[in-house]
Amino acid sequence: MTEATNESCCAPTEQESCCEPGVKAECCGSDQTGGGCGCSTGKQKSEPAEADVRESVRERYAAAATAVAAADPAGCGCGPADVALTDRAGNAVFGGALYGSEDAAEAPQNAVAASLGCGVPTAVAELHEGETVLDLGSGAGADVLISARRVGSTGKAVGLDMTDEMLALARANAAEAGVANVEFVKGYIEEMPLPDASVDVVISNCVINLSGDKAKVMREVARVLRPGGRFAVSDVIADADMDEATKADMREWTGCIAGALTREEFERALAEAGLEQIEIRETHRVHDQAASAVVRARKPTSA
Repeated sequence: MTEATNESCCAPTEQESCCEPGVKAECCGSDQTGGGCGCSTGKQKSEPAEADVRESVRERYAAAATAVAAADPAGCGCGPADVALTDRAGNAVFGGALYGSEDAAEAPQNAVAASLGCGVPTAVAELHEGETVLDLGSGAGADVLISARRVGSTGKAVGLDMTDEMLALARANAAEAGVANVEFVKGYIEEMPLPDASVDVVISNCVINLSGDKAKVMREVARVLRPGGRFAVSDVIADADMDEATKADMREWTGCIAGALTREEFERALAEAGLEQIEIRETHRVHDQAASAVVRARKPTSA
């Protein structure tokens, strides 16, 4: 390997993932020659670490919230600014365009326009008067505000998000809408700051795929749901043959694609968390190797 090639391999961007042990010396050089490139462990990262995923997601969605607050909704998308909200044919696959007129009328236009989701979970959650709803990764608050109107004054909608900028935007949208039965809470979906058995319905819109520990998310969902409680989310489902390069691409993680579970993996994670009546229904393709889907399940009444 030439010195120039070695320098390219050892660029900061390349140090994010380790070389295969068998080709480490060729790819990265030796420690004595200033090589290494993060390969000192001799292990290859097939996926980003949970902390890396979380920080990358936070940065991207903070930037999206800032763009919306600056009245520049075109500057944000589902992840990096260069990830389009449409597919190659120009069909909307992410964002506020997925909301029908009835759904969009139940939240401020800014909240719907700022949506980064891949569906409309409130359309399939079958919300009822008096229920408590939890929205994971609530973003600008569109689904929280829609839920709040549907559960009425005797119910409550809670939005959970880790991004200060998104929380500020959501609270401003709630104030504009004049909706009182809402609360926006800062926290991680892997560590929900809510009591056991405290909500009737958990919804989410293209967020679970962004987590670095989805099994933990499912366990937390089961913990906070009341017996008989429902899980109804829109999320990206990966094709079983999604290639390793796509899975390892951090920019695709924050673009709502590469972090996605396959149908089988999602079903297994929900079942292992103790949920039942699992249903996964594809709604539309969002990528050559992934689709948006409605995912529903229920906590046993005897739990």
